[in-house]
Amino acid sequence: MLLAEPAAFRPRQTATKLKVTGCDLFSAGDFAEGEGREEIVFRDPARGIYKRLVLQDDRLVGAVMNGDTADGNWFFGLMRAGTDLSDMRETLIFGPAFQGGAPADPMAAVAALPDEAEICGCNGVNKRRIVAAIQGGAGTLEAVRACTKAGGSCGTCSGLVEQLLAVTLGDAFAAPAARPVCGCTDLTHEDLRRLIKARALKSMPAVMQELGWKSSCGCHVCRPALNFYLLADWPLDYRDDPQSRRVNERNHANLQKDGTYSVMPRMRGGMTNPAELRAIADAAEKFGAAVKVTGGQRIDLLGSAKQDLPEIRADLNAAGMVSGHAYSKGLRTVKTCVGSDWCRFGTQDSTGLEIKLEKRLRGAWTPHKVKLGVSGCPRNCAEATCKDVGVVCVDSGYQIGVAGAAGMDVKPTECLADIATEEAAVEWIVAFVQLYREHAKYLDRRYKWVVNVGLDWVKEVLSNDIRRADLVAGFDLLRTGYQKDPWAARTDAATRRAWAPLADLAREAAE
Repeated sequence: MLLAEPAAFRPRQTATKLKVTGCDLFSAGDFAEGEGREEIVFRDPARGIYKRLVLQDDRLVGAVMNGDTADGNWFFGLMRAGTDLSDMRETLIFGPAFQGGAPADPMAAVAALPDEAEICGCNGVNKRRIVAAIQGGAGTLEAVRACTKAGGSCGTCSGLVEQLLAVTLGDAFAAPAARPVCGCTDLTHEDLRRLIKARALKSMPAVMQELGWKSSCGCHVCRPALNFYLLADWPLDYRDDPQSRRVNERNHANLQKDGTYSVMPRMRGGMTNPAELRAIADAAEKFGAAVKVTGGQRIDLLGSAKQDLPEIRADLNAAGMVSGHAYSKGLRTVKTCVGSDWCRFGTQDSTGLEIKLEKRLRGAWTPHKVKLGVSGCPRNCAEATCKDVGVVCVDSGYQIGVAGAAGMDVKPTECLADIATEEAAVEWIVAFVQLYREHAKYLDRRYKWVVNVGLDWVKEVLSNDIRRADLVAGFDLLRTGYQKDPWAARTDAATRRAWAPLADLAREAAE
């Protein structure tokens, strides 16, 4: 009543952009069903793009985009302004760059954004402020970030900021080169892999010396990548460096948020027996661990202290259980259904194939974790069609799909091949994993790698019988270096002493 007007709440339109790495999602407006409303939907499953616009009386009232959110601010500006869209109805879904026909300038979309358009939602930075910083001398992404904080938090707006740099500076803008592995080198992952092989560099010091590393010992970013590339290219000459692995791989267990670890033994095909269950129950009781059945059909012991890990592993090893590699950049699990042995709909022995794949792929280090699924029939109970590699059993054999995802990105598998026999299916899958090992950059999942190299190229390589056999031979050569289960190798007295709490060691020294 300060203005002699009735107090009233006036809702303000807001927009939301999800700030999760690898998950591009934008949402704004009202999506409730109503009379006179219509929707415009664009789907491109192969690229993981989905857009939906809700219109009422030729005005935009709702917009959601997944996979490509570059035009989100433009749509939000139309919504807030209540712009009449009748003249751009046919091309609206394609964004500002296509209004009045597709322009030659690819930066037209960002140039069309109003000055008030919010570019960095984390720090509330709009286009006007960024352009002013650029015109004031900030000619790089890092300089704009220092002046305005745009792109300094989650980083999802960095691409849009670079587009603004290009639009504002024109020919004076120098497009950034391919990103290097880290600050220790100017080399990209691709160049690094090529030079390691071409120059026969077989140790980490040799790589750093020959390729001009800026740091004499590397950092937490480049050392794990170097360790993998050397293992992949020189399996008989290079010895794995545990200290260049991440904490979970060093300790062969998953670090949890409270500082404890989870221990997960391997259960091929989700199959177990009373002796193994007793061993798990005894370990959980002995060390006070919580017991959890995982989505990958295994049993997880949660809440294990680091100093207890060697003894827990020793107890499980004594019962014949080995590491489930739930912590590794390698094979995690192969999820399966019961298949033809039990299910009345099963067409093939999915559990048997799953066990063969786990035995064949276990212990092979890869650029990122690998998850597989084998469904015994097209009903797909094992959810094989959203895995890195998925097999759906059919009457005529096995349908192999690759490059699926069900994490921050959700993507169905793409058909790699239809295979008639189980033996051939295993061969194709092993060859695919080895091809990925040889060509992917460290920490790239299968779906990202396949987009980069092209599924057609992958099919062409694997369809060549000689090339496929060479890949399988290369994979087998790699596995010669995997001689002992890591749990069995880390249970001795020296390991237990090294992992003991400092307080216990101090007490022992005092005594």
